[in-house]
Amino acid sequence: MTERSTAPANDGAQLAVLSHRLEAIVRRMANTLARSGRSGVLNTARDFSCCILTADGEVLTTGQSLPIHVMGGPDLQAEALREFFPVMRRGDAFLHNSPYHGNTHAADHAIMVPVVDRDGVHRFTVVAKAHQADCGNSVPTTYMASARDVYEEGALVFPVVRVQQDYADLDDILRMCEMRIRVPEQWRGDYLAIMGSARIGERALLELGEEVGWDVLDGFSRDWLDYSERRMEVTIRALPAGSTTKSTVHDPFPGVPDGVPIQATVTVLPEEGMIEVDLRDNPDCVPSGLNLSQATSRAAAFIGLFNSIDHTIPHNQGSFRRVRVLLRENCVVGIPRHPVSCSVATTNLSNRVGNLVQRAMAELGAGLGMAEVGTGMSPAEAVVSGIDRRAGATAFVNQIFTGTNGGAAGPHTDGWLTMDDLGSGGTLLLDSVEIDELKQPIVIHERRLAVDTEGAGHRRGAPGTIVEYGPIGGPIEAIYANDGSINPMAGARGGRAGAPSRQQKRTRDGSLVALDICGPEVIEVGERLVARTSGGGGYGDPATREPELVLADVREGWISERRAREVYLVQIRDGRIDQDATGQLRSAKEMWRNRG
Repeated sequence: MTERSTAPANDGAQLAVLSHRLEAIVRRMANTLARSGRSGVLNTARDFSCCILTADGEVLTTGQSLPIHVMGGPDLQAEALREFFPVMRRGDAFLHNSPYHGNTHAADHAIMVPVVDRDGVHRFTVVAKAHQADCGNSVPTTYMASARDVYEEGALVFPVVRVQQDYADLDDILRMCEMRIRVPEQWRGDYLAIMGSARIGERALLELGEEVGWDVLDGFSRDWLDYSERRMEVTIRALPAGSTTKSTVHDPFPGVPDGVPIQATVTVLPEEGMIEVDLRDNPDCVPSGLNLSQATSRAAAFIGLFNSIDHTIPHNQGSFRRVRVLLRENCVVGIPRHPVSCSVATTNLSNRVGNLVQRAMAELGAGLGMAEVGTGMSPAEAVVSGIDRRAGATAFVNQIFTGTNGGAAGPHTDGWLTMDDLGSGGTLLLDSVEIDELKQPIVIHERRLAVDTEGAGHRRGAPGTIVEYGPIGGPIEAIYANDGSINPMAGARGGRAGAPSRQQKRTRDGSLVALDICGPEVIEVGERLVARTSGGGGYGDPATREPELVLADVREGWISERRAREVYLVQIRDGRIDQDATGQLRSAKEMWRNRG
């Protein structure tokens, strides 16, 4: 156990000021990555995260990072760093992407830099983590759902490997990457961006330590985590006591022809100020890339809980202390052991776990929890690759983010339109059509909201999107790993499920052909990929939704007048609410319910 700091306590004003100073440092790190990343997955979608850890490896400040990146793993990564390198030296930097040593999955390359003061004392660790356009997999994708194990997956795995010493690159490691990773100059640019981000964080923390004093920062770290823990404890003590188990099924996939059934038991213990999430009663690891890493198993549970309670509580190790996530080894949503593949650990099953947790919280009490966020990596978010013939013949590979899944409804608000999935928390940006067409030899023919795909409810889920695109100049290969086509995203407390996702190919004659839920799919010139993403689940009875809000959704083109009448029991005529007909529809339902 970490010894309690003897540094002087900070008053409330100083605590607030220093917390914002550290948030500003994380924002500087993120800005560096966004502006200097080479691949579209970084500079367009911004699939990266930055955070600051204490010297003991506790998550201190995360900024606007992807929750799946920072809520369950950085402390585990720091534990591995201390195990392999017990003496921290200034100028060192480490590449860490091993899902068996605390990282999310192999495609997320994390640079860890110890912040060591001029006296040689390790003060903090900064982490910059970024998803890669390519990570050396045996096929051109960073999400290899069909991989039976890590050997078939093929990714380069770095279990805390030193890549800089005395601020200089260790070129032998970088040469290994460039020989295995497709489009090596793109990877080298992204590596420099991640390293630059971490070094910016290191420099800013060293300057802050010199400015305010290291004892003051030590005291801040202790007090900020304690404050966060108290906030979490007070919130939990006000919740109703109870325990509930929710279950779901991931759609059939390579290696799991019947899908993956999972469940989560959530127990609220107000008298202890604790919440427990038990994921142990689930299947063993499967011969597929779906298995969660320990980091993503924990993060998924945390995300579902923090989505369900006071959103102003800081997301750090202090508040995490008030949550017990129970995992077991060799479990598909637990702790995998090498050589199990965790290639898709940040998306599909992690979304399913988080959705179960927030739906369980909704059942425990009115005003709590959420419905289920849309899930699945449809062709709208495929990794596309091939030869770009527009200017010579150059290889390309990149993940595109052209359409998002719908967000879940909560007790007070409708679903977030660009939520995409639980792991990203709405932080990923939707690609610009024009930039995607510049970066890859593709044309995006259509992108629009899909009418009547929202999960209906008193608060409705967000609709899915429809995206259609195809290649120019030559074929492309699109690899995706969808979910929610068979088992859509459930509603909560009487809310309805969102519409299922769908993946199709439009052939040269214009007809649509259904595709497998999991790529790869080669698209020839004249053909197109067509994706409809998942709609988010609704919260509460749709017949209680305010008619004015239903009318607004019809006017926006999100739902049809027919759906307004049949599902929300709101009659709209000539662009207005027919109050008498609406009253009759809703009264008839109430009478039917009372008789039941």
